[in-house]
This record gives sequence, C-alpha cells and structure tokens, in this order.
Amino acid sequence: MSFYVYIIKSQTAGIFYKGSSLDPAQRLLAHNNGESSFTANHRPWQLVYVEQCASKTEMLVREKKLKRGNQRYFEQLIQSPKNIAAQFLGTST
Repeated sequence: MSFYVYIIKSQTAGIFYKGSSLDPAQRLLAHNNGESSFTANHRPWQLVYVEQCASKTEMLVREKKLKRGNQRYFEQLIQSPKNIAAQFLGTST
C-alpha cells in the first residue's frame, strides 16, 4: 500500500490546499466535485504536487509539515524532483 501527501492549487483563487491520501487522483476528483467543504468554494483545483511516503505515520507527519509551509516553499516543492504528480495526471506539471 502506498501513502501520499499532495498539494492542489485553486485555479480561481490561487490558494493551495495540502492533504494526504492513498489515491491523490481520486482525491482531486472529490475536491473538484465539492465533496470537501473547505475546497468546494474555490473550484476548480489542479494537482500540483504529490510525494510518496513509506508509511501512514510518515504521511501524516509530512502532511502536518506541509500545512505549515508558505507559497514560496510550495513553489519550490512543485519544481523539485520529489514531485511525482505527473504520474497521477498523465502529463507534466
């Protein structure tokens, strides 16, 4: 089983949302379908960053760290080699 942290970006508001999931592509669909109260008002969302974690514990710790980040940090992550978002989209980010 794989564990992932992800960052999505609102295409209308330009804000970032950070989360964790076993399936980031499916989670993106849920965000864009309005299934999360926080993200429903800022649709559509684009998956901009995905990072694989070795365990659920590592995933949750990493998610907590991401939630403390700022826009500059997120922009750096998006450009980093750790970003495997393209694997979930079929295109590059």
